[in-house]
Amino acid sequence: MNKNASTHNHLVLVTGGSRSGKSSYAQLRAETFPSPRSYIATCPRIDSEMEARIAAHQTERTGRNWQTIECSTDLPAAFAACPPASVVLVDCLTLWANNLLYHAEQTGSIFSENSVLSPCQNALLAAKNHAGPVFFVTNEIGMGIIPDNRLSRLFRDVAGRINQIFSSACDEVVFLVSGIPLTIKPPALPPFQPTPAEKKL
Repeated sequence: MNKNASTHNHLVLVTGGSRSGKSSYAQLRAETFPSPRSYIATCPRIDSEMEARIAAHQTERTGRNWQTIECSTDLPAAFAACPPASVVLVDCLTLWANNLLYHAEQTGSIFSENSVLSPCQNALLAAKNHAGPVFFVTNEIGMGIIPDNRLSRLFRDVAGRINQIFSSACDEVVFLVSGIPLTIKPPALPPFQPTPAEKKL
């Protein structure tokens, strides 16, 4: 692990339902750290609606010293493209799960809930070896009715397993409800905080 990771590396999982305010919260938390700032976007450009959503998120980051790195499935490669010691925001793990499922379908691979173990371990290793703080955004999708088809149930199970793996590995987990953050896993030690001089960067 990078020798600076014990001081600067802090992994935070931000979860919640749709439109709960999780992305805005994670971005605001990340922006308390000095630049450079790296935004790893997992959202696929599949239609005009998604293009509009992507554009809206990009507008929110304009002028705030964010570098955007688009990533479909290879999160370790995305982390490798981030400047050293930059704060990293990964938005989001749920779309990453969708991308993994889609890739498996396109390649004719058999994909199960256990198939996410290796990708998660690789992504978390890359995050832990990064010298700056890392924020992961994800969706809590297993609190509604049971889906009526196999593929939807598989997606729910895969997303839920990913959330469990990341919440276990992260130093802090925050759950957003109606825009209100609830810390459900407080950090064992106070997270690294930038100095007043660093905040001005």
